[in-house]
Amino acid sequence: MNELAARLAALDADAGAALQVIAYFDSLVEGRAGLQSIVRGAAVLAGCPARLDDDARRVHIRMLPDGIAAPLPGPADGSWPGQPVGTAMLRLERAGEPGPVDAMVLERATGAAGAVLDRTRGRAPARDPAAVELVVDASAPADVRLQAARRLGLPVHGTAYAVALASGECRLAAAGTPAPTTRAGIGPAVPLLDLPESHRAARTALRFAAEGTDEDPGETSVHFEELGALAVLAAVPHPAGVPDVRALEHAAGGASWVLTTLHAVASTSSLRAAATVLCLHHSTLQDRIGHAEHLLGWSVREPQGRLRLQLALTLRRLHRHPS
Repeated sequence: MNELAARLAALDADAGAALQVIAYFDSLVEGRAGLQSIVRGAAVLAGCPARLDDDARRVHIRMLPDGIAAPLPGPADGSWPGQPVGTAMLRLERAGEPGPVDAMVLERATGAAGAVLDRTRGRAPARDPAAVELVVDASAPADVRLQAARRLGLPVHGTAYAVALASGECRLAAAGTPAPTTRAGIGPAVPLLDLPESHRAARTALRFAAEGTDEDPGETSVHFEELGALAVLAAVPHPAGVPDVRALEHAAGGASWVLTTLHAVASTSSLRAAATVLCLHHSTLQDRIGHAEHLLGWSVREPQGRLRLQLALTLRRLHRHPS
């Protein structure tokens, strides 16, 4: 009798947990939550890390049971319980067969993730050069451009954005698809017939994207929409002739660390934060800044001086990447 009661209690507990899982993911679907929120829910409810891997779309999301995003520790273990969702696979990082609650978490989470993928129809950036060229050609007939967009798998009634790569290649991707992490300019998401404008914006953004080296430190992927008023600097003729850019080049010749140090100073909220980014002791950074200021000819510790430095670094990058 006691054994029967224990089994019934366990069934009741599983049933209650299952109802919680169903209600949780139903609320995410109703709220049009994104993939990260869905994977987070799976991790929290299952009490173990959860991950979504979609190589086709280059989407990899991993969440810990406390709801915090975490990097992938390596390839997924084939023994982990999982369930496919389109071209993706949702897994719980747990050994053994999934219990009733885990199975329900996987079922409801993949259903919710499938709704997101159906909504966004996200794909890896399209790579048919001829079709892409046609879609971003504003002079081509609208029906021909839409037909090319369909061949690329873009959502005809949705929005998409253009990506300009350092190689000169243009790619197109549905809104909501992660952008490349290589050096790239990303245009705004727009209706398909407006993709020529997104392409032009992406090419402008690419000029602001750095190579991520000591000679060209900075963000390697730049969204045009995040440039704001800085975008007008792309129209500056001959930026290398600007006195502050010449001063910056002079300073860069003084030591190999100058540009990375000045970029850290210009892009962080404080000198202490810059020292942390550079993995330097605060006093060492102070010494470096003093030397760099001597080479530049102005102080970078005050707001006006930091603004001059930010503009000089940006104009220098625009000179390095003229188109």
